[in-house]
Amino acid sequence: MKLKYIKAYMILLIGLMAAGCEFDNFEEPKSTLSGRIVYNGEALGLRSNGVELELWQPGFDLYQKIPVYVAQDGTFSAVIFDGDYKMNLIRGNGPWMDRTDSIDVQVRGSQIIDVEVQPYYVVNNASVSPSGNSLSVTFTVDGVNTNRDLEFAGVYMGRTSITDIVRNEGSFNVPADQIEIGIPITVEVPIPGGLAGRGDIFVRVGAKTSGVAELVYTQVENIPL
Repeated sequence: MKLKYIKAYMILLIGLMAAGCEFDNFEEPKSTLSGRIVYNGEALGLRSNGVELELWQPGFDLYQKIPVYVAQDGTFSAVIFDGDYKMNLIRGNGPWMDRTDSIDVQVRGSQIIDVEVQPYYVVNNASVSPSGNSLSVTFTVDGVNTNRDLEFAGVYMGRTSITDIVRNEGSFNVPADQIEIGIPITVEVPIPGGLAGRGDIFVRVGAKTSGVAELVYTQVENIPL
């Protein structure tokens, strides 16, 4: 009887070892899909990892999404296997009109794509100048799809380039009733005490659309103080 148990144990052990070898020999993905979220050919500034794209690869038994997160400068990158994929934008996950169609993506080694979206608003011509204990910030909010109202614009200040409505050392909101769409506005923004003694500061401007969670931003600027 003991001999039977020993044989069964050995068979199980050999099976586990073989499975382990197969796992160790599993080839990792080496191809790269990268790109940008753009409007009119320009990358949109976003909240770091606030926007997620979905990649799906049809034709496999294990059919599940591959999440691809977008950086604050509007770029994204993922290491995947060669193959044919469908890319989806999640409804309500970005500061733009929902895009319901899938994007066909073919990856062979590497692939670079631009994903065109239609934002509600964009922030243009932003400039930042230090003036004593404050910043003079000028920008223009332009409407693209104004079927939703503008809620506010915000100036966000931080210690690093990862600066947005969630990660910041200080912010300054400008209500929508003080903003005329398409017309430049200049605001004086106090520098937070925690940043005043620094040699530089990271600044960007965002615009919030009513009923839309994510803001659209300018690219982050590093401003010497």
